[in-house]
Amino acid sequence: MNLKNYYWFFKSVLPHKFCDDVIKFANDKEDQQAITGQYQNKELKKKDIKDLKKQRNSNVIWLNQQWIYKEIIPYVNTANINAQWNYEIDFAEEIQFTKYKKNQHYHWHCDSQTEPYQNHKFDNYNGRLRKLSVTCSLSDPKDYKGGELEFNFNDPSRKKLENIHKCTEILPKGSIVVFPSFVWHRVKPVIEGTRYSLVIWNIGYPFR
Repeated sequence: MNLKNYYWFFKSVLPHKFCDDVIKFANDKEDQQAITGQYQNKELKKKDIKDLKKQRNSNVIWLNQQWIYKEIIPYVNTANINAQWNYEIDFAEEIQFTKYKKNQHYHWHCDSQTEPYQNHKFDNYNGRLRKLSVTCSLSDPKDYKGGELEFNFNDPSRKKLENIHKCTEILPKGSIVVFPSFVWHRVKPVIEGTRYSLVIWNIGYPFR
């Protein structure tokens, strides 16, 4: 799909205190190994974990606190209008707090689905698709090295990586990037320190 804007950003809009409060709140909870769709509802064996970590290696904590949604969702709605996507979205999934420590990464992927959610534990998901993804930077860029967010406006599975775009706008603490969930992206390996971020997928009924 050709777009006028493949992403929309808001630089340093989240207060530093908010970012620090989210980090402290999340780090008081037990994290878990992040997985990809093919490993959901599956007991992971050693080989599964090894294969998974080649694609995605990070730790996540799931949050659903309204004070976090209240701070972030207005920016999603603004981006949806300003970028001229105008997608119909009516619900936000659970908030994913993500830790990327040394050597952790997430290889090329997109967040969209081929079919709407069905029989999900949350009724509000059913019949809906991911339409807009949002990433929020909680860390000061001085606290880690590597971990760059990159976009590929083509499908990287074609093995043509000529259209890679480094999303430097996400680097300042408190910055937000919103993009259609079908846009391919990756988080490169962290070399030093820890990169903290929030991800929220915004969903709606299928495109018409």
